[in-house]
Amino acid sequence: MKGLQIPNRHIYIDKISGKDFNRPSYQSLMKKLKKGDLLYIKSIDRLGRDYEEILKEWQVLTKERGVDVAVLDMPLLDTRVGRDLLGTFIADLVLALLSFVAQSERENIKARQQEGIAAAKARGVQFGRPAKILPENFMELAGEWARGELRTKDFMELAGLSETTLYRRLKEVGVVRR
Repeated sequence: MKGLQIPNRHIYIDKISGKDFNRPSYQSLMKKLKKGDLLYIKSIDRLGRDYEEILKEWQVLTKERGVDVAVLDMPLLDTRVGRDLLGTFIADLVLALLSFVAQSERENIKARQQEGIAAAKARGVQFGRPAKILPENFMELAGEWARGELRTKDFMELAGLSETTLYRRLKEVGVVRR
């Protein structure tokens, strides 16, 4: 991208997954693109990761909006060259192939991630935040609260728990207000 001398204000980068096209920077870019513009994409998997969605989005960009697209790591995917029937056919074929590869890669990554999570759980790895440790006098405070002798706000403060965590813990120990 550096060799192209594109001003920073014209570079759009999304920090979230390319699994779909509901990405803030991409949506902002789409609002600005107009007929005759040239869109550089580093690689097709940066455009998206879903085979059908990539093909559909390519159609929207090139046919409906009249935007030229150049995929930097795949010179065959440059709509400015080879506009004849053979060039279009080759570009469409390469696009379909690379879109398939992008989706396959995403599916493989998700499968490996799930395998890793399952293996970690089997080893006893705990995910998420560590559980909040209850104060030693929690049951005593819970009893006072259940009898109406202690306000919820005061109970939360004394136990050092948020309201949601307090009610979840009360439910876990079977304490209900009477």
